Amino acid sequence: MSVCTPFNCNGLSKSHCFKNLLTSQFINQFQVTTIPHSVPLPSLHLSESSRCSKKRLKLVTASSATPAVEAPKISFRSKSPKDINVLVVGSTGYIGNFVVKELVRRGFNVIAVARERSGIKGKNSKDETLGLLSGANACFSDVTKLESLEKSIDNLGISVDVVVSCLASRTGGVKDSWLIDYEATKNSLVVGRKFGAAHFVLLSAICVQKPLLEFQRAKLKFEAELIEEAKNDEGFSYSIVRPTAFFKSLAGQVELVKDGKPYVMFGDGKLCACKPISEPDLASFVADCVLSEEMINKILPVGGPGKALTPLEQGEMLFRLAGKEPKFLKVPIQIMDFAIGVLDFLVKIFPSLEDAAEFGKIGRYYAAESMLVYDPETGKYDAENTPSYGNDTLEKFFKRVLEEGMAGQELGEQTIF
Repeated sequence: MSVCTPFNCNGLSKSHCFKNLLTSQFINQFQVTTIPHSVPLPSLHLSESSRCSKKRLKLVTASSATPAVEAPKISFRSKSPKDINVLVVGSTGYIGNFVVKELVRRGFNVIAVARERSGIKGKNSKDETLGLLSGANACFSDVTKLESLEKSIDNLGISVDVVVSCLASRTGGVKDSWLIDYEATKNSLVVGRKFGAAHFVLLSAICVQKPLLEFQRAKLKFEAELIEEAKNDEGFSYSIVRPTAFFKSLAGQVELVKDGKPYVMFGDGKLCACKPISEPDLASFVADCVLSEEMINKILPVGGPGKALTPLEQGEMLFRLAGKEPKFLKVPIQIMDFAIGVLDFLVKIFPSLEDAAEFGKIGRYYAAESMLVYDPETGKYDAENTPSYGNDTLEKFFKRVLEEGMAGQELGEQTIF
């Protein structure tokens, strides 16, 4: 593994208000200065023969009135995976780390950008981070600073074929959402384009279909600019992946059920539904986007196998697997509406509570909104039209967690209500 050196050719630590009311169905990934669009440049790091050819071309052009004919550019998709440089940002995040492993398994030359102190609150040391990125070329940099990221990639002495962004705000707070979901993600596009990237794979979220939260607006703003970039350059393409809920985001009450406590849900437990997808299956789908021409310039909603599940059905599954008598605690959704109203009022007096109010809205959103394809014309979610992918089922995941626990399944830093 190289650490930001030239190649050999070959997501809250805030108080837990209303703790135990937030059910696992609405915890999800949280997966501002606008940076101008980058003008695509050729690779800055050419082989020796390429340098010579370029010099000769300049001499001919300078001494002849005949215009030089540029050779057609070969698509990276025609190369062997080992010759395709894939830059991954958000590489040590929960999904990002699965994506890095999958890309490495498929034989791509992976450049994984990470902080030296990665993980929640920088809990991982540099050596631990290198261990997480085993098989990839680790590049330590700060994606929130354009100049830092550009310098780090320049130091590698290579060009980039594809950028895969798994960046997502760990908190979902207002400022953090714009810093990560928009600005840092935009930085990765600008730098990737500068060093030759012809394709950008974005891990977004299915909930942006109905944007009521700040991180959703930040994601949508970047999505729009990414699509515009492809419209302005026929040689550039994108794949926008919008997954439903992750398995681990639905496992927050496993230990409660295991201990014989009631499963907490809002309303009748049927307010929302999802087709949860496992982290390895999602990583495989993202990796497919690197080479598949069928996924070019598309927004790709994706869920896991099987039918959509409501919180009530998830709870019933847990009790059955745990061998416990089902017990449910139904909490009126109006409780959250009241709390959010109070927080919105207090923000006018105490602006520092802005994130607390946003966290309340995030909780309310995932308690009531389905993670499925949304039809804006009917205002309804459509399970049938939500694509399924992979083989891992939530039932198998629940069974494993009941037996082995949730070690290593940290969700991030969002407040739990």
